[in-house]
Amino acid sequence: MYKYAAPKNFYDLAGILIPWLAGLTAILLATGLYLGLFVAPPDYQQGETVRIMFIHVPAAWMSMFIYVVMAGAGAAALSWQVKLSEILMTASAPIGASFTALALASGSLWGKPMWGTWWAWDARLTSELVLLFLYFGIMALQASIEDTRRAARAAAILALVGVVNIPIIHFSVEWWNTLHQPASVTKLSKPSIHIDILIPLLIMAVAFKTFFATVVLMRMRNLVLERERETQWVADTVEGKP
Repeated sequence: MYKYAAPKNFYDLAGILIPWLAGLTAILLATGLYLGLFVAPPDYQQGETVRIMFIHVPAAWMSMFIYVVMAGAGAAALSWQVKLSEILMTASAPIGASFTALALASGSLWGKPMWGTWWAWDARLTSELVLLFLYFGIMALQASIEDTRRAARAAAILALVGVVNIPIIHFSVEWWNTLHQPASVTKLSKPSIHIDILIPLLIMAVAFKTFFATVVLMRMRNLVLERERETQWVADTVEGKP
Protein backbone atom coordinates (compact mmCIF):
# COMPACT_ATOMS: atom_id res chain seq x y z
CA MET A 1 0.00 0.00 0.00
CA TYR A 2 2.97 2.33 0.50
CA LYS A 3 3.33 2.77 -3.25
CA TYR A 4 -0.04 4.58 -3.33
CA ALA A 5 1.42 7.31 -1.14
CA ALA A 6 3.22 8.45 -4.28
CA PRO A 7 1.09 11.14 -5.95
CA LYS A 8 1.16 9.52 -9.40
CA ASN A 9 0.13 6.08 -8.13
CA PHE A 10 -2.61 7.62 -6.02
CA TYR A 11 -3.86 9.65 -8.97
CA ASP A 12 -4.17 6.52 -11.12
CA LEU A 13 -5.85 4.48 -8.36
CA ALA A 14 -8.34 7.25 -7.56
CA GLY A 15 -9.25 7.47 -11.23
CA ILE A 16 -10.20 3.79 -11.15
CA LEU A 17 -12.18 4.00 -7.89
CA ILE A 18 -14.21 7.15 -8.57
CA PRO A 19 -16.65 5.71 -11.17
CA TRP A 20 -17.37 2.67 -9.00
CA LEU A 21 -17.91 4.76 -5.89
CA ALA A 22 -20.12 7.19 -7.80
CA GLY A 23 -22.27 4.34 -9.11
CA LEU A 24 -22.57 2.80 -5.65
CA THR A 25 -23.51 6.20 -4.21
CA ALA A 26 -26.29 6.65 -6.78
CA ILE A 27 -27.73 3.19 -6.01
CA LEU A 28 -27.58 3.68 -2.25
CA LEU A 29 -29.07 7.18 -2.38
CA ALA A 30 -31.92 6.08 -4.61
CA THR A 31 -32.65 3.08 -2.38
CA GLY A 32 -32.38 5.00 0.88
CA LEU A 33 -34.53 7.90 -0.29
CA TYR A 34 -37.22 5.59 -1.67
CA LEU A 35 -37.39 3.53 1.53
CA GLY A 36 -37.21 6.61 3.74
CA LEU A 37 -39.78 8.73 1.90
CA PHE A 38 -42.26 6.12 0.68
CA VAL A 39 -41.86 2.89 2.69
CA ALA A 40 -40.89 3.91 6.23
CA PRO A 41 -43.94 4.60 8.43
CA PRO A 42 -44.57 8.03 9.98
CA ASP A 43 -43.62 8.43 13.61
CA TYR A 44 -46.46 8.18 16.13
CA GLN A 45 -45.45 11.54 17.65
CA GLN A 46 -43.63 13.41 14.89
CA GLY A 47 -45.72 12.24 11.97
CA GLU A 48 -44.29 12.81 8.49
CA THR A 49 -41.67 15.28 9.74
CA VAL A 50 -39.63 12.31 10.97
CA ARG A 51 -38.51 11.80 7.35
CA ILE A 52 -36.14 14.76 7.76
CA MET A 53 -33.99 12.43 9.83
CA PHE A 54 -32.93 10.50 6.73
CA ILE A 55 -30.96 13.59 5.68
CA HIS A 56 -30.28 15.25 9.02
CA VAL A 57 -28.86 12.32 10.98
CA PRO A 58 -26.41 11.03 8.30
CA ALA A 59 -25.30 14.62 7.62
CA ALA A 60 -24.61 15.15 11.34
CA TRP A 61 -22.68 11.87 11.51
CA MET A 62 -20.64 12.87 8.47
CA SER A 63 -19.85 16.31 9.89
CA MET A 64 -18.06 14.64 12.80
CA PHE A 65 -16.61 11.74 10.81
CA ILE A 66 -14.95 14.01 8.25
CA TYR A 67 -13.45 16.21 10.96
CA VAL A 68 -11.92 13.15 12.62
CA VAL A 69 -10.53 12.12 9.20
CA MET A 70 -9.03 15.58 8.84
CA ALA A 71 -7.50 15.48 12.31
CA GLY A 72 -5.99 12.07 11.59
CA ALA A 73 -4.62 13.29 8.27
CA GLY A 74 -3.26 16.38 10.01
CA ALA A 75 -1.48 14.23 12.60
CA ALA A 76 0.08 12.13 9.82
CA ALA A 77 1.13 15.26 7.96
CA LEU A 78 2.80 16.72 11.05
CA SER A 79 4.46 13.47 12.13
CA TRP A 80 5.64 11.98 8.83
CA GLN A 81 5.36 14.85 6.34
CA VAL A 82 3.05 12.80 4.12
CA LYS A 83 2.03 15.00 1.22
CA LEU A 84 -1.16 13.05 0.50
CA SER A 85 -2.26 13.55 4.11
CA GLU A 86 -2.00 17.30 3.61
CA ILE A 87 -4.00 17.00 0.40
CA LEU A 88 -6.64 14.85 2.09
CA MET A 89 -7.08 17.42 4.83
CA THR A 90 -7.36 20.28 2.31
CA ALA A 91 -9.81 18.37 0.11
CA SER A 92 -12.01 17.28 3.02
CA ALA A 93 -12.59 20.66 4.67
CA PRO A 94 -15.21 22.11 2.23
CA ILE A 95 -17.06 18.79 2.12
CA GLY A 96 -17.17 18.58 5.91
CA ALA A 97 -18.37 22.18 6.13
CA SER A 98 -21.14 21.38 3.62
CA PHE A 99 -22.33 18.39 5.64
CA THR A 100 -22.25 20.45 8.84
CA ALA A 101 -24.28 23.24 7.24
CA LEU A 102 -26.74 20.64 5.92
CA ALA A 103 -27.07 19.11 9.40
CA LEU A 104 -27.76 22.52 10.94
CA ALA A 105 -30.25 23.53 8.22
CA SER A 106 -32.16 20.25 8.28
CA GLY A 107 -32.10 20.25 12.08
CA SER A 108 -33.63 23.71 12.05
CA LEU A 109 -36.40 22.51 9.73
CA TRP A 110 -36.99 19.55 12.04
CA GLY A 111 -36.83 21.65 15.19
CA LYS A 112 -39.50 24.14 14.16
CA PRO A 113 -42.47 21.69 14.31
CA MET A 114 -40.98 19.72 17.22
CA TRP A 115 -39.67 22.49 19.47
CA GLY A 116 -41.65 25.44 18.16
CA THR A 117 -38.50 27.36 17.15
CA TRP A 118 -36.00 27.34 14.32
CA TRP A 119 -33.02 27.62 16.66
CA ALA A 120 -32.19 27.21 20.32
CA TRP A 121 -28.84 27.63 22.04
CA ASP A 122 -28.95 23.96 22.90
CA ALA A 123 -25.67 22.19 23.78
CA ARG A 124 -25.83 19.88 20.75
CA LEU A 125 -26.78 22.64 18.32
CA THR A 126 -24.23 25.09 19.68
CA SER A 127 -21.35 22.60 19.58
CA GLU A 128 -22.32 21.65 16.01
CA LEU A 129 -22.25 25.35 15.08
CA VAL A 130 -18.76 25.57 16.62
CA LEU A 131 -17.78 22.67 14.36
CA LEU A 132 -18.91 24.66 11.31
CA PHE A 133 -16.76 27.60 12.44
CA LEU A 134 -13.80 25.24 12.87
CA TYR A 135 -14.21 24.09 9.27
CA PHE A 136 -14.39 27.71 8.12
CA GLY A 137 -11.31 28.55 10.18
CA ILE A 138 -9.30 25.72 8.67
CA MET A 139 -10.29 26.72 5.13
CA ALA A 140 -9.50 30.38 5.82
CA LEU A 141 -6.11 29.47 7.30
CA GLN A 142 -5.24 27.35 4.28
CA ALA A 143 -6.23 30.14 1.90
CA SER A 144 -4.34 32.86 3.79
CA ILE A 145 -0.88 31.23 3.60
CA GLU A 146 0.72 31.05 0.16
CA ASP A 147 3.16 28.25 0.95
CA THR A 148 1.05 25.08 0.72
CA ARG A 149 3.23 23.08 3.12
CA ARG A 150 3.15 25.79 5.79
CA ALA A 151 -0.57 26.25 5.26
CA ALA A 152 -1.13 22.51 5.68
CA ARG A 153 0.87 22.39 8.91
CA ALA A 154 -0.99 25.35 10.39
CA ALA A 155 -4.36 23.86 9.41
CA ALA A 156 -3.32 20.50 10.87
CA ILE A 157 -2.58 22.09 14.24
CA LEU A 158 -5.97 23.82 14.25
CA ALA A 159 -7.71 20.57 13.27
CA LEU A 160 -6.03 18.70 16.12
CA VAL A 161 -6.92 21.39 18.64
CA GLY A 162 -10.53 21.47 17.45
CA VAL A 163 -11.00 17.70 17.59
CA VAL A 164 -11.86 18.10 21.30
CA ASN A 165 -15.22 19.41 20.10
CA ILE A 166 -16.20 16.03 18.61
CA PRO A 167 -16.81 14.19 21.92
CA ILE A 168 -18.57 17.31 23.19
CA ILE A 169 -21.01 17.10 20.26
CA HIS A 170 -21.53 13.37 20.72
CA PHE A 171 -22.01 13.34 24.49
CA SER A 172 -23.71 16.72 24.89
CA VAL A 173 -27.15 15.12 25.16
CA GLU A 174 -25.89 13.01 28.06
CA TRP A 175 -23.80 15.63 29.86
CA TRP A 176 -26.41 18.41 29.79
CA ASN A 177 -30.18 18.74 29.90
CA THR A 178 -30.84 19.55 26.24
CA LEU A 179 -33.79 19.83 23.87
CA HIS A 180 -32.10 17.46 21.46
CA GLN A 181 -33.18 13.85 21.79
CA PRO A 182 -30.60 11.30 23.05
CA ALA A 183 -28.93 8.72 20.83
CA SER A 184 -31.31 6.24 19.22
CA VAL A 185 -28.95 4.24 16.99
CA THR A 186 -25.46 4.45 18.48
CA LYS A 187 -26.26 3.77 22.13
CA LEU A 188 -24.69 0.69 23.71
CA SER A 189 -27.97 -1.18 24.13
CA LYS A 190 -30.08 -2.08 21.11
CA PRO A 191 -31.32 0.88 19.00
CA SER A 192 -34.66 2.30 20.14
CA ILE A 193 -35.85 2.85 16.60
CA HIS A 194 -38.19 0.80 14.42
CA ILE A 195 -36.47 -1.50 11.94
CA ASP A 196 -38.42 0.01 9.02
CA ILE A 197 -36.89 3.39 9.87
CA LEU A 198 -33.48 2.06 10.91
CA ILE A 199 -32.75 0.27 7.61
CA PRO A 200 -33.18 3.29 5.30
CA LEU A 201 -31.36 5.45 7.84
CA LEU A 202 -28.32 3.16 7.77
CA ILE A 203 -28.48 2.95 3.96
CA MET A 204 -28.43 6.74 3.76
CA ALA A 205 -25.52 6.83 6.20
CA VAL A 206 -23.50 4.51 3.95
CA ALA A 207 -24.57 6.50 0.88
CA PHE A 208 -23.26 9.72 2.43
CA LYS A 209 -19.94 8.01 3.17
CA THR A 210 -19.53 6.73 -0.37
CA PHE A 211 -20.50 10.19 -1.63
CA PHE A 212 -17.77 11.68 0.55
CA ALA A 213 -15.26 9.13 -0.73
CA THR A 214 -16.19 9.93 -4.33
CA VAL A 215 -15.99 13.70 -3.98
CA VAL A 216 -12.86 13.76 -1.82
CA LEU A 217 -11.01 11.56 -4.31
CA MET A 218 -12.05 13.87 -7.13
CA ARG A 219 -10.84 16.92 -5.21
CA MET A 220 -7.61 15.17 -4.21
CA ARG A 221 -6.83 14.31 -7.83
CA ASN A 222 -7.18 17.97 -8.78
CA LEU A 223 -5.01 19.07 -5.87
CA VAL A 224 -2.37 16.48 -6.76
CA LEU A 225 -2.20 17.84 -10.30
CA GLU A 226 -1.91 21.38 -8.95
CA ARG A 227 0.85 20.59 -6.47
CA GLU A 228 2.78 18.33 -8.86
CA ARG A 229 2.35 20.55 -11.92
CA GLU A 230 6.11 20.92 -12.37
CA THR A 231 6.70 17.17 -12.64
CA GLN A 232 7.00 15.21 -15.87
CA TRP A 233 4.22 12.75 -15.09
CA VAL A 234 1.69 15.59 -14.72
CA ALA A 235 2.80 17.02 -18.05
CA ASP A 236 2.39 13.60 -19.65
CA THR A 237 -1.05 13.19 -18.01
CA VAL A 238 -2.25 16.56 -19.25
CA GLU A 239 -1.00 15.79 -22.75
CA GLY A 240 -2.72 12.40 -22.66
CA LYS A 241 0.47 10.34 -22.80
CA PRO A 242 0.43 6.87 -21.15
